[in-house]
Amino acid sequence: MAAKPTTTGRVTRRRARTRAELLDAAFGVFAAKGFGRVSIEEVCDAAGYSRGAFYSNFDSLDELFFALYRERADLIADQVSGALALDGPDLDVPAAVDRVTEVLLLDRDWLLVKTDFLVHAARDPAVARTLLEHRARLRHAIADRLARARGHTALPAVLGGAEGAAHAVVAAYDGVTTQLLLDRDVEHARAWLGRLLTALLTEGGGPPLTEDGAAPLGSS
Repeated sequence: MAAKPTTTGRVTRRRARTRAELLDAAFGVFAAKGFGRVSIEEVCDAAGYSRGAFYSNFDSLDELFFALYRERADLIADQVSGALALDGPDLDVPAAVDRVTEVLLLDRDWLLVKTDFLVHAARDPAVARTLLEHRARLRHAIADRLARARGHTALPAVLGGAEGAAHAVVAAYDGVTTQLLLDRDVEHARAWLGRLLTALLTEGGGPPLTEDGAAPLGSS
């Protein structure tokens, strides 16, 4: 006979659901209005909860905001790690880049929230330190995979090894997503990101892109 769920178990699940719904609601509100223009009441109203429910899960909007950032940042790190892990020791760079750009989160609402968080962190050294730690997780995941491929897959010497290559990959992602915020063209962003990553991680880099982000006709 199956054991009946305990009261504590039900409370824990309910609290986890409340927290998740507050995060989802906050994501929409932050994306629409910007972090500095949102109140706790607006987040609670969007989620359908009271201030008491908010404070049982978060001490402040800053804490909620960082939880939201961490959730999406961890997803991106997992996406990149998973896409890079499919090859054996001999990393097929073009194929791995194709997988990364296919699955990578390129959501404009997320980019708006992330940009708000970067600006917020730039003005608060404590928040900046924590943000840097989470950005480092993505770099380390990429660097670890590239380092395990060394001896099988050559990286351009100018990058200075796997760590330098990981920094370059993250910088390319930052640059492409900044452009995406302005032109709203996700397919163009994916095309440019794929070409940039291939160029960064291989000696040749393939044919140049046209202005719309595609390779010239006859270059494939």
